Amino acid sequence: MTDTKELKQLKEELKDLQSEIREKNSQKEEYDQELGKKEKIIKEQEEKLDDYYSQLQRLQADFENYKKRSEKDLSEYIRYANENLILKILETYEDLGRALNSGKSQDLQEGVELIYKNLKNILEAEGLQEICVEGEKFDPFKHEALMVEDNNEFENGTIIEELGKGYTLDSKVIKYSKVKVCKKR
Repeated sequence: MTDTKELKQLKEELKDLQSEIREKNSQKEEYDQELGKKEKIIKEQEEKLDDYYSQLQRLQADFENYKKRSEKDLSEYIRYANENLILKILETYEDLGRALNSGKSQDLQEGVELIYKNLKNILEAEGLQEICVEGEKFDPFKHEALMVEDNNEFENGTIIEELGKGYTLDSKVIKYSKVKVCKKR
């Protein structure tokens, strides 16, 4: 009888083990499903990451091309920035050549005066102005003092004489007036 009892007990243990195996298999299936979901999410995230990386590479290439194009455009702009001014001066330059070739001193004088006026008008139209110095107080932002002189006819710090013309382009000084200034001792 012990054998049947043992056999029953073994059968019971076998049922319990089979039940545990079914339960474990059921848990494994749940884990496998959960693992499949997680793998799918990881794969989707990797695809997004690859897409973002590709977009970043394209943007970087576009930016490099933009920089190169901008540098080229800027160098072209700088190279030809004075084209209109040169075209305006070119006509006056040719007039000067014709005046020199005329050979007559009176015609030469009149031609050079005309060319001087034309050139002055062109430069003024571009914003060039002479800096006025007569009777002005010395201003280090517009004038360059080359000499000083004690002169009783002028106040201290007044410009006595212009030694070289100065110019502004719009409001910016592009060439300082060279002057002699009164300095009392």
